[in-house]
Order: sequence, then structure tokens, then C-alpha cells
Amino acid sequence: MAGESGIASESVISQRWRVFAVIGLVLVAAAVRVPALGYESGDYVGFVHRWYEFIQQHGGFAALRYNFANYNAPYLYLLAAASYLPLSPLLAVKLISLVFDAVLGWFAYRLLTLRYPSGWLPFAGAAVVVLLPTVVLNGAMWAQADSIYAAFAVGGVYYLLRRKPWWACAFFGFALAFKLQVVFLFPLLLLLALRRWLPWRALLAIPGVYLLLDVPALLLGANPRDLLLIYLNQAETYDQLSLNAPTAYQYLAVTKSDLLRSAGILVTGAVVLGLIGMLVLRRAELTATRIVLAATVSVLLVPFLLPSMHDRYFYLADVFTVAAAFWLPRRLWFVPILTQFASLFSYLPFLLLPQRIRDLGGARPPDLHTLFAPVVDFRILATAILVALIATLAVTTRTFRGDQRFQQS
Repeated sequence: MAGESGIASESVISQRWRVFAVIGLVLVAAAVRVPALGYESGDYVGFVHRWYEFIQQHGGFAALRYNFANYNAPYLYLLAAASYLPLSPLLAVKLISLVFDAVLGWFAYRLLTLRYPSGWLPFAGAAVVVLLPTVVLNGAMWAQADSIYAAFAVGGVYYLLRRKPWWACAFFGFALAFKLQVVFLFPLLLLLALRRWLPWRALLAIPGVYLLLDVPALLLGANPRDLLLIYLNQAETYDQLSLNAPTAYQYLAVTKSDLLRSAGILVTGAVVLGLIGMLVLRRAELTATRIVLAATVSVLLVPFLLPSMHDRYFYLADVFTVAAAFWLPRRLWFVPILTQFASLFSYLPFLLLPQRIRDLGGARPPDLHTLFAPVVDFRILATAILVALIATLAVTTRTFRGDQRFQQS
């Protein structure tokens, strides 16, 4: 009886410390975000604020019958809901991202509990994710919404590892409904389907959820064609080989080329299918470690090789490299550092834009090269991503070959 009482007492103490730790993380996460909440980015002023005002001026949810934004309907639902809150437009918009920063941290925690069922490492990993500079700046400063699709994407991988394929694909469907960039993880789904870890029929949940989330907009009178073509129209908006992203195209002397864009898409497809083919032929057992590593390689490789990537398109890589580093800390501890370095300094030219415009003071016409000048040469940033990719790919290859030193750390 005394022993049981002691165990119960230790459990209560442990639970209390966990509560204190969560409260502490919430306070720290809020403290680092509050100073950025008053910042108005160019994307907020030029796009999201206008969408928000349009929603307010056209009856809240009733505004969704119109084609006034280039984001998919589910994000506009959130904007419409936020428009009813007694908050300034800027804070209401950013509140959406802040909520999903927390959801992202929760699923990062749940994912790492599959590696460490007890102890503090899952909490530590979630804290790192929530406090990553790019995660903080993306929502609190930039008013972007990448934490939404990333939270669902991490949740999807979590449910894959739990062997709940329908839940996993439903989460990927939610992620796709918010941002197309979740496709950077789709090579993982193809690998798992080919290896019969993931039933092919479960993949139907992805388009199913995506289309289901469009139904409220359709009922409100939205044009079905506009909803179905939203991502196609986004893809045709830009023709640059790279939009301030640390990709392979930073090594080239040209910034625009239809030939190189087409070649880049084909090369990316060939490399991805080649890697998947080799893993399928090897027929190695699909362990949780191998799946997490394959996901990390996918979110590094695909945006690095694809043309027309934006500065924020390594957001999933920022998150999954942290997960991979906590999964195999002795092998991959430096990978999230390299990825964060490249991703963060890719953000800065755009985030510094208002200050640079003010510094010019209207003395001369603004020079776009000056306004968007990199803080660190983009070839250096691309090299950081390349090194992170090669290191992760090397460790992944060794795990699939059965090297036990790379199975645990």
C-alpha cells in the first residue's frame, strides 16, 4: 500500500510539472509573438486585409458567394468567422494563425510520443517547433497561414504511424484544402501505398475531404469552376524560377525560362519516382523511423528541385527536420539548424520591405533589386538546404539498408 501511495504521489507531481511546463510554454510563445502583432506585411496590406474588408462589407459568410480572393474557401471561412469578433482586422487575421501554431505544436508533440512514450523529449520537440523563428514570424508578423496546413500535415503523418489510414488521409485532405504545398508530402503517400502500408482506397479521403469543404461555399452561391481551379490559377500567377526561395535555381544566372521550368518539373518527378522505385524494390520493412525520415526527405527534396517556389515553401521542412532531429538526435541534430537558417533568411527580404521603403524616403524611384536584396546570398541559403537534404537522404538510405546504428540514437 505504501508503494502504491508513493507511485500515485509521483504521478501527481509529474502531472503538475507537465501543467506548469505547458503554461510556461504558452507564456513564452505568446511573449515572443506579441511584439510582432502590430506589424503589417505587404501580403496583409495588399491581399488579406482587402479580403477581410470585403467580407465585412458583404455580410460576413454571405460574401463567400463572390470570387474576391486567391485562397481556397476553407481559409475564407476562417476569415469570415473572425470578422464577427470584436477585434481589429489585423489581430483577427493573425489570431487564426496563432491558434494553429498551437495545433501544430500539439501534433508535433503527439508525433514524438510515438518515439518517446515517456519523458520530456516530446514536449521539448513541440516547444522547439512552436518557437522556431519562421513559425513565429509566419503567423504573428507576416499574417500568413502556413501553420494551418502544416498542423494537418503533421497530424496526417501521426495517424499514418498509428496505422489509421483513413484518418491520415482525411487530415491530408484538410491540409490540401488550405494550401497546395502539402503535396510536398505526397511522395510519402505514394511510397506507403505501393508498399501496401496505406490502402489505395484510403487515398480517396483526400479529394473527398477537399471537395466536402467546398460545399458550404457552394451552398452560399460560389461558382464551382472558381473553386475547382483555385490552385491551377495560383500556379500560373508567377513565372520566375525562384521567388526568394533557397532552391537549386539560385545557382543559375537566369531568373525566368519556360524551358527550365518545364525541365525542373520533369526532373523533380523523375528523381522522386526513382527514389520511390528503389525503396519499393528493396522491400525493407516500413518502420516509424523510416517513415519519418522519408517524410523529411520529401519536404526538403521536392521544393528544392521544383521551380517557382516561394520563400515560405520550406515551412514543412522547418517542422519535419525538427521531428527527424529529435527522432535521431545523434545523426541529424544539425539538419534543422541548416534548414532554419536558410528558411529564416529567405523570409527577411520581404519582412524588411516596409523598412527599406521608408529608408528610401521617396528620394528616387524604388529599385526592386534594392528593395528585395538578400540579407544572405541565396546561393549560400540554397547550399544550406542542399547539405541538409544530402545528410537526411544519407541517413534515410542507411536506415532502409538495415544499418542498425541508424535505426536508434
